[in-house]
Amino acid sequence: MKSDISWKAYFSDDERYADIINGIAFGGVQEVSGDNLYEADSQSGFLSMTGFMKRKGAYNESLFMRKLKERRRTRRLKVRDMVRRAAFGVNFVIIGIENQEITDYSMPLRNLSYDMGEYEKQAAKIRREVRREIKGNTNIKISSGEYLYGFLKKSRLKPVVTFILYSGIEEWDGPQSLHDMIDFTDIPVTLKSIVPDYRINLIEIRKLKDTSMFRTDVRQVFDFIRLSEDKTALIELVENDDYYKNMEEDAFEVAVQYTNAQELIETGDNYTGKDGKVDMCRAIKELIADGKAEGITQGRLQGIYAVITICRELNCSDEIIRKKLMDNFTLTEEEAGNYLK
Repeated sequence: MKSDISWKAYFSDDERYADIINGIAFGGVQEVSGDNLYEADSQSGFLSMTGFMKRKGAYNESLFMRKLKERRRTRRLKVRDMVRRAAFGVNFVIIGIENQEITDYSMPLRNLSYDMGEYEKQAAKIRREVRREIKGNTNIKISSGEYLYGFLKKSRLKPVVTFILYSGIEEWDGPQSLHDMIDFTDIPVTLKSIVPDYRINLIEIRKLKDTSMFRTDVRQVFDFIRLSEDKTALIELVENDDYYKNMEEDAFEVAVQYTNAQELIETGDNYTGKDGKVDMCRAIKELIADGKAEGITQGRLQGIYAVITICRELNCSDEIIRKKLMDNFTLTEEEAGNYLK
């Protein structure tokens, strides 16, 4: 979708990406900067290996190594919208952002598959490193479980978090956790309580009451989206914030996706200065003025049509109708005749 491309281009700026993290996770406290973010593979998935031997609960080393060499690999990959590694001291967190315009009623499951794919990818990397470490090294003392599964007692995964930015006009009425998707009819409460749950981090942009936690133009873009259905509020917004008179082009492109005004999208270049900045304030004002002019034109046409229809029902001659059109709508004789035709 075109809006997905716009979002990805917009959040390629690490300062904006960090702003989302700080605004949502830390309430605006500046815990992360763009300098703390690093590229990460947007493909979340893993290589699953089959063929590991199991024989009466034990393992056979020679058979294990043979099966390891003959393993079959099954690739399972999913592609996230956007993902970064955020550094915190010596550690880091994998943080993804998903753009959503319509409600996905399987979102918790879909989101879980992204996160689990990332965890499995990390685990696969750990197993490769363990195999390299133990290959031919008889001095390493590890348990049979560590050897068999390639995952050491000390091995640890990096945390994974996904933020879902929902920009749809309709209120999100889908599930927000895995439990919301499960049919627990007649299932005992005690059993339900031990079924693992998974909640999504959903941010409904149009329902945000306060955007002051954001420090970059993420605030102006979110404000524009959440007020885009209210023309009065939108005009007040762009008039009272100078940023909209000198808006970054990629921010403009994201914002206008939600105006439902194709004219604004197509004529954006008309409001772009030599520095590449866009005057959104002027664009919106002219768009609304054009809309009012179009409304006046439509009203005028409806009035002309009504006069002609009523006069003909009264059996008025074309000469009388033409004169009424000329008097009431300031038309020339030729224009009035064309309408009659």
